[in-house]
Amino acid sequence: MTHVEDELTSQPECWTRAATEAARHGGVLPATGERVAIVGCGTSYFMAQSAAALREDAGRGETDAFAASEFPYGRAYDRVVALTRSGTTTEVLDLLGRLKGRVRTVAITADPDTPVMTAADDTVVLDFADERSVVQTRFATTALTLLRAHLGLHTDAVVADARTALAADLPEGLVACTQFTFLGRGWTVGLANEAGLKMREASLSWTEAYPAMEYRHGPISITTAGRAAWMFGEAPEGLAEQVRETGGLWVPGTLDPLAELVRAQRLAVAVAAARGLDADRPRHLTRSVILAP
Repeated sequence: MTHVEDELTSQPECWTRAATEAARHGGVLPATGERVAIVGCGTSYFMAQSAAALREDAGRGETDAFAASEFPYGRAYDRVVALTRSGTTTEVLDLLGRLKGRVRTVAITADPDTPVMTAADDTVVLDFADERSVVQTRFATTALTLLRAHLGLHTDAVVADARTALAADLPEGLVACTQFTFLGRGWTVGLANEAGLKMREASLSWTEAYPAMEYRHGPISITTAGRAAWMFGEAPEGLAEQVRETGGLWVPGTLDPLAELVRAQRLAVAVAAARGLDADRPRHLTRSVILAP
């Protein structure tokens, strides 16, 4: 078993622990009514997209998501939340340094022995979800679970769905597909983006991700036999039928969308194995991007 396989299978336990600990961290996580930005890089950026959409939809306050390198310093926020598994990513540390003394910052990280511990005003350490693998799985979903629980949106049913996602067979013919499109709506757009990234990182697959209603506006033209479209959450009316008419494989989202991401993680590992690739050694990637001064 690869590191990434071992880590992705531990997600139900990690989510349960994160949900239990959410109340303990409530004092440093965004309060209702605050104007908030959530930032990250790569996987963490996509989790930020999902968390921001969830918070706004829950009526907790205006919430934006940015790649750390694209943060708009001219905007005013009450709190900035940085997601960083390694605690060493250059863009995140640079951002926190520039915000020091200007706006309250909190970092959610996996490693307490890294520079982010002093770069941020407050920290939440999810060391039980840390990973050896380059391809990030359980830390990202555990951090999002923490934020969902903080909003009162996590239930035991989410964990049950994650266990189902780990136990059930992947759809027939999916591993053999040559192209994958992931679709979301609202908070699941970030999950769709992350599913596409996982496939690219682990299996070098041709993947794309879109808001589901945008799929008809051009991207559906690439769908045909041997290609798949996977929906995270409820699909727009008629979209499944349109995909099937192209000859493509339609994969409906039948579980909680975060559990659907676990299924996509499994697909990434399975496709990597089918192509003779080592998911623990993704091409051109390192666990953290640390730029030279």
